[in-house]
Amino acid sequence: MCAIVGIYGNENAARLASLALFSMQHRGQEATGISSSCDGKIYTKKDRGLVSEVFTDEALKYLKGDMAIGHNRYSTAGGDSILDAQPVFAKYKLGEISIVHNGNLINKDEVRKELIDNGAIFQTGMDTENLIHLIAKNSKDRLRDRIEEALQKTIGAYCFIIQSRNKQFVIRDRYGIRPLSLGKLKSGGYIVASETCAFELVDAQFIRDIRPGEMLIFSKKSDEPESIQLFEPEFRPCAFEYVYFARPDSEIDGKNVYNTRENMGKALAKNDKGNGIHVDMVIPVPDSGVPAALGYASESKIPFKYGIIRNHYVGRTFIEPTQEMRNMKVKMKLSPMRSLIEGKSLLVIDDSIVRGTTSKRIVRMLKEAGAKEVHFRVASPEIKYPCFYGIDTPSKEELISHRMTKEEICEYIEADTLEYLSIEDLVNSIGNDRHYALESFDGDYFVTK
Repeated sequence: MCAIVGIYGNENAARLASLALFSMQHRGQEATGISSSCDGKIYTKKDRGLVSEVFTDEALKYLKGDMAIGHNRYSTAGGDSILDAQPVFAKYKLGEISIVHNGNLINKDEVRKELIDNGAIFQTGMDTENLIHLIAKNSKDRLRDRIEEALQKTIGAYCFIIQSRNKQFVIRDRYGIRPLSLGKLKSGGYIVASETCAFELVDAQFIRDIRPGEMLIFSKKSDEPESIQLFEPEFRPCAFEYVYFARPDSEIDGKNVYNTRENMGKALAKNDKGNGIHVDMVIPVPDSGVPAALGYASESKIPFKYGIIRNHYVGRTFIEPTQEMRNMKVKMKLSPMRSLIEGKSLLVIDDSIVRGTTSKRIVRMLKEAGAKEVHFRVASPEIKYPCFYGIDTPSKEELISHRMTKEEICEYIEADTLEYLSIEDLVNSIGNDRHYALESFDGDYFVTK
C-alpha cells in the first residue's frame, strides 16, 4: 500500500516527484525518498517522516536531473530502520541503479535464501532488495534483459519503477493488483504514479493505466515510452483500494473511487429497508466513511450530519505500526459533536472493521457524548483473512471477524446493531465487469507459486 512515482524528461523532476508524493501521503507515512539521475550519477535522499518534512528546498536542490523516482513507505515487509526506506540504491557491473516498489513478493523468503546461499549480502529486510540482487547477479549485457529474467523469479503483487543513470523501467505484475497510471506533464515529460490524484497537483494529463504484465521503458531514444507485454494479463485489481486506500478523487483502473464508495453506501441503505430501526441521522467516520454515508443518506432519505469532527493534523490510524499508537491516534483524531448527537439515534458508517478496537472506541465515544443509540454499518464485507499482496492486515487471530460472529462483534463494539456490505454488493458497487482481488474477504489467494 505504498506510493510510488516516476518522473521522466522534466528538468524539475525531483520537485515534481515530491509534489506527487505529497498528494499520495495517505498511502504511507513512515518514511519517504527520492532518487534523481544527472550526468550518469544517481542522487538519493530518504528519511523517516512526511514528505513536507524530508524534502526541503535544500534537499531538492541536491536531487539534480530530469528524471526521478520516489516512494512513500507503508511497511509490509522489512522493519522500521532507515535502511528499509526506499528507493533502494546499488552499484553493480552496469553502473548505478535505484528501485521503488509497491506491493509484496510472496516468494521473497525462498529467493532471498537462494541468493544468500550464493553469496549475496543483504543490507535491508525488504523484499524489494531481492530484485536488486537478481539484476546484479545476471550476466546479460542489457539492463532490460536482466530485469526481465529477474521478474521470472519474482512472484506476488508488485509495481516497480527502476531507474538507471539514463533510463526508467516501469513494471506492473500480471494481476494488476496494485494501481499504477501514466500521465503526460504539461511542462514536459511523463509521470507514472500509484494514483491519479497525483496528476492534478503536478499539472499532468492522464493517458492510461499501466496494463497488467506490462513494462514501459523511458529513454532518450524515443519521445514516447516503449511498451513490452512481459506476462499474459490475469487482471485482479485490489478491491480494498476502492474501500479504503485510494483517495476519493483518484481513478483506479477506470473506476472513480468516490463514486464506488457512494455506491457502497447506497447498497447498505437498500439492505436496511424494512429492518425496523429508526434513526435521526447518518454520520460518517471521517474521512474514508464520508462518501458511503452520503450514499446511504441519499438512498434512505435520512439526514446526513457531521456528528464526528476529525482533526486533519493526525494521520491514518490503520497504518500506524502498533496498537498503542493506533489507540492514541483515534483519541487525537476524532471528536464527537455533543450538541448535535445528544439524545439522538445514530446510524454510523465506517469503511471497514479490522481489529475492532477503533470501532469500539468510536461507539463508546458517541454514547458518552449522549447518543441514545448507535447503529453501526460497514461499507465493506467482513475481513476474515490476512492479505499477503501489499496490505498489512494482521494475522487471522488479530482479525475480529475471524474470531467472532457478527452478533459477537456487535456486542464487543457496544453497538445497538451491526451490518456489513456483502461481497456481491461490494463487487456490484465497484462494477461487476471484472474479477477483483478479494482475498481479505473470501480467502481466495489466487497468486500462486
